[in-house]
Formats: sequence, C-alpha cells, structure tokens
Amino acid sequence: MFLKARSSVAASLRIFGTLAFRLTAAYSLVGLLLVFLATASLYMFLRVELDRSTGLFLADKLNVVRAMLRERPDDEDALREEIELESAARRYQHFYIRLLDKENVPIMTTPGMAEQLDLAELVRRTQGRPEYLISMVGRNGQAFRVTSAPALVGTRPARVDTIEIAIDISQEEQLLSRYRFWFWAILLATSVLFPLVGYWIARHGIRPVEEIAATARSITSTNLRGRIHAEGYPSELASLARTFNEMLDRLEESFERISRFSADIAHDLRTPVNNIRGEAEVALARARTVDEYRDVLESSLEEAVRLSDLIGDLLFLARAESPLTNLRRERVDVAELLGLVREYYEATASNSGISLVAAAEPVTAELDRSLMLRAVSNLVSNAIAHTPEGGSVTLKATSEDAEIRIEISDTGTGIPAEALPKVFDRFFRVDPSRSKTSGGTGLGLAIVQSIMTLHGGSAEITSQPCRGTCVTLRMPALAPGYKTVIFA
Repeated sequence: MFLKARSSVAASLRIFGTLAFRLTAAYSLVGLLLVFLATASLYMFLRVELDRSTGLFLADKLNVVRAMLRERPDDEDALREEIELESAARRYQHFYIRLLDKENVPIMTTPGMAEQLDLAELVRRTQGRPEYLISMVGRNGQAFRVTSAPALVGTRPARVDTIEIAIDISQEEQLLSRYRFWFWAILLATSVLFPLVGYWIARHGIRPVEEIAATARSITSTNLRGRIHAEGYPSELASLARTFNEMLDRLEESFERISRFSADIAHDLRTPVNNIRGEAEVALARARTVDEYRDVLESSLEEAVRLSDLIGDLLFLARAESPLTNLRRERVDVAELLGLVREYYEATASNSGISLVAAAEPVTAELDRSLMLRAVSNLVSNAIAHTPEGGSVTLKATSEDAEIRIEISDTGTGIPAEALPKVFDRFFRVDPSRSKTSGGTGLGLAIVQSIMTLHGGSAEITSQPCRGTCVTLRMPALAPGYKTVIFA
C-alpha cells in the first residue's frame, strides 16, 4: 500500500513538472487574471457612472427648486407640482423632496417620504454637510442617496429654507447585484474552461517537441539516419529541428569517419606487424647465413620504426584533442624557424632536383617551437614528395594586424578539387596506392591542423591540379598566459 501511494505521488509530481502542465497553469492563471481585471474594471466603472448619474440628478433637482424659491416664491402650485406630484409620475427611481423653514419645520413634503425614510436620521446625517451625497437605508431596506442644501427665498430674501432630497436607487443596486452574479458566474466558467483550452493548446503546441524527443530516442550509434520533418512547425521549433538535423548530419559524418579511422588504424597497424611476422617465419623456416639474418633484422627494424611512428602520430593526435592540453610557448623568430626547416630538407630536395626557398620577414611570435617545427616539417615533406623534378617549394612568413601567416607552396601535381575538403581528415590519402608505397599514413595534415588549433589558429589549403598547392597557417602573434606541457 505504501509503495502504491509513493508511486502515485511520484506520478503526480512528474505531471506537475511537465511542460504541458506548466503552460496550462500559466495560460489559465493569466486568462483568469485578465478576465477578473476586465470584469472588475467594468463593474467599478458602472458603479462610478451610476453614482455620478445619481449625483447629477440630485444636483439638478436642487437647482430647480432653488430657482423656483428664488424667482417665484409665491407660486405654490408650481412648487407643489415639483415637490409633491412629479415623483409620483415616475415608475422607477422615485425621489422625495422636503422643504423646511429655518426652524426645521416642514413646509412641503413629497407624499410617502415619511413611510420610506427615517426623517429624523435624515436631518441628523445631512446636518452640517450641505450638498454632500450620503448613502442611507430606508425603512423597508431600500437603498437611498440623500442630500440637503440651503435655499434663498425671493430676490430679496427674508429667510433661508432647507431643501432635503432623497432618491431611491434600488434599481441601480439590483443592476449591480445582477452584474456581480454574472461576474462570478463568468469567473467560475472560465476557471473550468481555461484549463481545458490551455491544456489542448499546450499539448498541440508541444507536439513537435515530443516528435523531436521521439526522434532523439530512436538515435543510436548504429542508427543515425533518423531525421525530423519540420514541415508545418512554428518558426522557432522549425529552427530547432533544422539545428537537430544538422547535428545528426555531423554526428553521422563523425561516426563514419571514426569507422573509417578505426578500419585504417587496423590496416596500418596490421601491415607492419604481418610483415615482421612473415619475415620472422621465413627466416626460421630453415637455417640462414649471417647476412640473411641481418637482412631480416634490418627489414623488421624498418617495419618496427614505421609502426612506432604511426603509434606516435596517433598518440599525438589523441593528446592534442584533450581539453587539458596546453602549449609550451616561447618567443620564436619565425624566419629562423623556417630557415632551420629549409636546411634540414635541403639535401632531400636537392637529391630530387627540387628548389627549396625560404623567404620570410623578420617576424616574432609566441609559439610552441617544437610543435611548429613539426607542422612546417610535415608540410615541407609533403610538398617535396609531390613535386616533380625541376619544381620548387617556397616557405614564406608575414605578419599583419597581430596575425602570423606562414605559407608553404609548391609547383607539384596539385590536389583535385573534390579532395580538398577532406585533406585534413585522418588517414585520408589523395592517392592511396602511392602513399602506401611511400610509407605515408595520411596523418601529416591532420597533425598540422591539430597544432594550429592548439595555437588558436587555422590551416587553409588551395590547390590546382598540375600547377601546385599552397598551405597557409594563420595564428595570433601574441597569446594569453600559458602553462607548460611536454609532448612525448
């Protein structure tokens, strides 16, 4: 029983935490608040207007009686008609008038006034508050508005009388009562209707989100082909769906690249190991001379060196992609660095009949010297390998707007346009057969790009088949504070 109660409470909490519930609650509360404010404002406006209308009516009656007392004090018939007879002709909103002399003795009174109002209380409440609108309850429970005011009798007044006026506002109170009834009825109806409508709107609105979530749940490492069809979605969710699809495109491409990467690693590691194993098995198949054993050992050593270089490159790439990787920066003369690379590869270039030139401005930058040497060396090695006899390789460095730019260009065979976007991918080879023969692993340009990323820069490549290739390294000349790290 306890577990059932606990599970039901947990389910309720999950419902309260859903986006649909929150949207429904927000919509309902805001809707109810707006309805309440609108109807309450209309109610207050109606009450004020009714009070204002009553006040204007009483003021008008006061002015009429005053004018008659001032201008025609002897015309009792007209005065009696105004005070005693006019109210009886009204079906609704009866009013009552009483005229008192200076001794508060009634001179003229609307019939039935004493039956409707406590006249003594009327005198007490209006005394000393001339022309002040006062609320009062009649003998039968009706609501009245009463007021009194002094009135001059005649143009040369010999006395000052008092006018008391009361108006029955029961009809107005009934109107306000009916308004209040409908006010609460509408509020009750909307308190039921708004949550239902709000829930329908919320469910309809978050349906695309649920579809996106369903698509996300269906994505696995073996199924990256699912996509969200955003037709008919709101613009915000359509943008989210497009972003999600683009992310899936990148993930699918990355997984495919990782798959190819794994296959290439297995192939490139298996080849030297199989070569070493095969040569060892052949050497052990029968007795060999010392020279034959030496040849086997030399061949095995070459394969071991190739295997070691491949493992070293892979370890470097793995460390370079770690978020904890930092550089060992120092002030480096870039022209001197390019000169060292030229001197190192000068003999190789000369043997291949290739001109190797370094033309750099006096440029100084904060770099990791060993890593930058490795990046430039990889590029120069590639350039020499793909430049025919009689060609040239040029190393150039310039500085502009606190940015260092290093260019390695050649007049070699070039790279096809369709291969340019992939040249920085691991194990990618423009000509796989030639790379296998020459011992290349397809990691050189990937290492260059990783080194430039560590320096906060970029590597760009342009090429034209049969005319040559140019790789441009860009990076900031100055860098923020750095920590020391040693790449093994």
